[in-house]
Amino acid sequence: MKTIRPLLLACALLWPHWAAAAEIDASRVSPLWGVPFAGLLLSIALLPLLAPSFWHHHFGKVAAAWSLALLVPFALVFNASAAGSAIVHAAVGEYLPFVILLTALFTVAGGIFIRGNLHGSPALNTAILAIGAVLASFMGTTGASMLLIRPLIRANDNRKHTAHTVIFFIFIVSNAGGSLTPLGDPPLFLGFLKGVEFFWTVRHIFPETLFLVGSLLLIFYALDSFFYRRRDELQPADPTPDTGRLGFDGARNFWLLGVVIALVLMSGLWKSPVVFHLAGTEVGLPGLLRDIGLVIVTLVSIRITPAKVHKDNQFSWAPMKEVAKLFAGIFITIIPVIAMLRAGIDGPFGGVVAAVTRPDGTPDPAMYFWASGVLSSFLDNAPTYLVFFNTAGGDAKVLMTEFAPVLAAISAGSVFMGANSYIGNAPNLMVKAIAEERGVKMPSFFGYMLWSVGILVPLFGVMTFIWFR
Repeated sequence: MKTIRPLLLACALLWPHWAAAAEIDASRVSPLWGVPFAGLLLSIALLPLLAPSFWHHHFGKVAAAWSLALLVPFALVFNASAAGSAIVHAAVGEYLPFVILLTALFTVAGGIFIRGNLHGSPALNTAILAIGAVLASFMGTTGASMLLIRPLIRANDNRKHTAHTVIFFIFIVSNAGGSLTPLGDPPLFLGFLKGVEFFWTVRHIFPETLFLVGSLLLIFYALDSFFYRRRDELQPADPTPDTGRLGFDGARNFWLLGVVIALVLMSGLWKSPVVFHLAGTEVGLPGLLRDIGLVIVTLVSIRITPAKVHKDNQFSWAPMKEVAKLFAGIFITIIPVIAMLRAGIDGPFGGVVAAVTRPDGTPDPAMYFWASGVLSSFLDNAPTYLVFFNTAGGDAKVLMTEFAPVLAAISAGSVFMGANSYIGNAPNLMVKAIAEERGVKMPSFFGYMLWSVGILVPLFGVMTFIWFR
């Protein structure tokens, strides 16, 4: 709570001006306003390396400091109502629904314990990653990640080399696997809300998904087999003893997972004319009921899950707190960056927008794939998807038909390339935090990117040549 008090104070000072909120004129926003966002990203990248103890205890304060570094001068230089409108929109329209959904999935999945001891052979690990890839499109990358990361780590706790398993888990389960339905990843859900048909993505980027997931599974199997054959790889005694047949404890949470899926679908399919206004931000009745329902699901899961299940799962709120605090800073400091991107060709980032258009004026699918992907690697992939969705015309019917290759490129880039960095997608940070809690020595921010650049980027290059030329 102490971490967010400065932000609450700043919001309280701005609140009287927010009722008459206005849009930020992005054409007057200098690229220098992106410095707090860049500073937060560099802090996430460097401080765990340079000052690990400080970062572990004060990462929330660092995120708050960079947020205030934007909020205070922004409110002074620009109209306070415009600054307030952007903050309220980011909080109410994006951040809170984002965190509420993540918390519900984190809690429900954390209330399911896969009983019994699995033994982390290359074949078993590859099978878990493949199962996670399938589940991700139906229960979301967050739900699938939280369900499977703990048993995967436990299955490999007698092995010397485990970080690569978690890295490939982030590649496959936390990102690529969520590319086939709007339930899988937030960008696709936003597209669904904009009018993209529920099964459009599975019809149009299934070959790309199959290629990427299949290639990653083959590479992982070869790498894991190499480590597994080493003489010093296995410990003499398995830290997790065999305790009987495999099974599920806390299985009632599967019903709650179904409720989460139903609530998300309801909010996208139900069109209600009832709209509430909060300081210039529209809050629709379906979205409000979805979020209330998700909060109730979270509380019910905590109530009905036996304490033993949480203990066996080594469940704690630390990973969720880390994601919530860091993404609060990201959602605030990203405000001017997204505004500049939305300004299009006339904005400060007009060169980025111009780069996705061919000389004859037609959209270039390859450039849309890489532009949406590279930005999704470091910005939140949901608003990045919307930026390029609107840049390509913003008409779902046209994009699903005449410009289907462009929409496929935007969808694939936004989802797949979220795996390029720890901050490309929220489950990445959650999985990293859980793995480190369990004693897995994960690579640094840049160390992880060496893996992603070395493995993912060449595969993205092949995909560009085959599907997005």
